[in-house]
Amino acid sequence: MLAPDRSSPVVAVAVHYDVGFRSEPEGRTGFAHLFEHLMFEGSESLPKLEHARLIQGNGGQFNGSTTPDYTNYFEVVPSGAFELMLFLESDRMRSPVISEHTVANQIDVVKEEIRLNIMNRPYGGMQMIFLPPIAYATFNNSHNGYGSFVDLESATVADATDFWKRYYAPGNALLTIAGDIDADKAIALVEQYFGDIPKRAAPKRPDFAEPVPTKERRGTHYDPMSPTPALVVGYRAPNPITELDKYAAYYLLVQILGDGDSSRLHQRLVKTGLVTAMAGFVGPFDNWLDMRDPILTNVLAIYPPGGDAEVILDAITESIEQLQADLGDDELERTRTGVTSAFLRATDSVMNRALTIAPLEQQRGRAELINELPAALAAVTTADVKAAASQWFAPSQRSVLDWRPGVEA
Repeated sequence: MLAPDRSSPVVAVAVHYDVGFRSEPEGRTGFAHLFEHLMFEGSESLPKLEHARLIQGNGGQFNGSTTPDYTNYFEVVPSGAFELMLFLESDRMRSPVISEHTVANQIDVVKEEIRLNIMNRPYGGMQMIFLPPIAYATFNNSHNGYGSFVDLESATVADATDFWKRYYAPGNALLTIAGDIDADKAIALVEQYFGDIPKRAAPKRPDFAEPVPTKERRGTHYDPMSPTPALVVGYRAPNPITELDKYAAYYLLVQILGDGDSSRLHQRLVKTGLVTAMAGFVGPFDNWLDMRDPILTNVLAIYPPGGDAEVILDAITESIEQLQADLGDDELERTRTGVTSAFLRATDSVMNRALTIAPLEQQRGRAELINELPAALAAVTTADVKAAASQWFAPSQRSVLDWRPGVEA
């Protein structure tokens, strides 16, 4: 997929493999994330760290990430280094180094990352690790995407090689190029570098669908690292692929409720002293435009010792009901303007543009939604937002994680 933009001499290159946490088979939790790390361990052509050295030596930046629905790798470089980037991505797509050393080394790295980000961090992994098993019934949606130590430690070279063969087939990948390119020359270079990579069958994606709960679900987690209690409340969202109009209204609703100090829940919960901090966002990483159904909106609230979780839950419900009664056009327009301007500012960057259109194309087959989204947001009415609140934020549909400091008695 090409997005030419000759306004500045930079090029972004991204490869999105259609495998994320949700595609992992049972017994292989954490493999999508583990393999993200393995892809930086070198190839048959280049030793470890050479990929990074070549990018940074040409004045570029690079990274990779794993989400519920994809794993990606990306670079942004001066346009003179564009061809080199195609070589680097095709090279590791063709022949990454998967050995006893690289697998063992990256298992240790991932385990340390889990210790740092989850086990030894207060409130670590609340919405990503501990809420999904309450909110979802299927393995695909509910399991720990970081991976259990048991699954990670049992991983072998054969397991990792099988994962690569299944999920890193060229037909399971989307190459996106944005920036200072000539389209015809870019296509010729892509054919030159990627055209002879052997074809493999792309895997069939699992069915992630789950019915929306009709009864509240609850669970409790004890965390010795957290000094005070917290709540995580999850609400399901409309299908972002098939119901974009309803999803746009839903997203604006979440921003009105939980985004920033002026949001309704911040005013209701923080300003009154019920909680010390709160946030509300769509998806585990606030990644509302690059997930398939099902998706959770997460409302996180940290509150003082002695606080009452039920009072906080009641206050959240009251705020949602109040919005249905008094949301006006002015409040919606302020929120819409902020969301739209932030989106346009972000996608003005060729790197962010590439990382936005890639999942739109991979998941919907419609990269052009990047241009249509402001109009979709502009079409949302106060009635649409109120309807979203009524349909999706009922207490009977929510999932509640009671986060308690200390250890379970």
